[in-house]
Amino acid sequence: MADQTRRRILQGAALAAGASALLSTELGAQAPGGAGQAKGKGKGAAPGIMEIPQLPKRDPAWSKLFPAGFKNERVKTTAGEINCVVGGSGPPVLFMHGAPQSLCTWHLVAPEISKHYTMIMTDHRGYGDSFKPADLPDHSSMSKRPMAQDGVDVMKHFGYDKFAVVGHDRGGRVAHRMVRDHADKVTKILVIDIVPALYLYQHVTIDFVQAYFHWFNYLRPSPAPENELIQQYVQQAQSGTLTGLADEFNRCMLNPGSVHGMCEDYRASASYDLKLDEEDKKKGVKVQVPLHVLWAAPPGGAMGRLYDVLGIWKEEGTKVTGKALQGGHSLQEGNPKETQEEILNFLKA
Repeated sequence: MADQTRRRILQGAALAAGASALLSTELGAQAPGGAGQAKGKGKGAAPGIMEIPQLPKRDPAWSKLFPAGFKNERVKTTAGEINCVVGGSGPPVLFMHGAPQSLCTWHLVAPEISKHYTMIMTDHRGYGDSFKPADLPDHSSMSKRPMAQDGVDVMKHFGYDKFAVVGHDRGGRVAHRMVRDHADKVTKILVIDIVPALYLYQHVTIDFVQAYFHWFNYLRPSPAPENELIQQYVQQAQSGTLTGLADEFNRCMLNPGSVHGMCEDYRASASYDLKLDEEDKKKGVKVQVPLHVLWAAPPGGAMGRLYDVLGIWKEEGTKVTGKALQGGHSLQEGNPKETQEEILNFLKA
């Protein structure tokens, strides 16, 4: 037993050391061509990213997935155009998706939630049909800080100075940054199936690496992970087996700029964003508004299996509640009924 414990400690130390080395070396590497040279073979692509072969054209699926009355709008911010779908009536709520998804991830919960709230759903910069920012050497163009600013700008465009925020996966991380950077704007925050990135990178274990291998895979310098992902997305499209939401997500990712944007998102999370998070932690910054956390209960999700999700989040805020649900990582897709009930109950409280 002692030997097993010792081996586990050594494994954890080795993983932590490896992660530290990765963050201090590879994350600083710039894609070939230098900063701001996002002129690869495709909209917003960085140099070295492969071309995508001609495939049958597919239109955005939002009009087929969302109820009648929902509208698509491209909002011009100072940074670029953010793609949105808006519908419903009542108090405003900003919904932000995860990776490698798009705003369409919310279509199953939209019919009920939109009866009570105005839903503003966005594609993050670098994702879906939103703009693809040029690279910066420190990966900050895909940091959660400008992504949060995009969301604030979008809500201002629609006339909302204060609003609630719901974020899944990467969208939850953007929401967490937003409520700290724009505390005067956000009234409530709900995050789905995450714990703070700073906690994860400060507690690197073999279980974390095995469950979230892509977190480390995408950190490699461009264009290696981008080209591997593009090959996968092309193969999926050519298989002809994708339907519904899977087909829509694949359509969005069949853009070199989207693939690169997603990888830059992960690179930013492990470098530039960590510095921001560390600064907040040193200052004792906590979420002051109500914060509700949903996560996938085992066996459907790794978060609930590996972490005390609610306990970790209680260190981040002053009014934290939470609940585990069956349904897998994307609860809004895997268990829309209970997820929308939790969202509505939290927003109404």
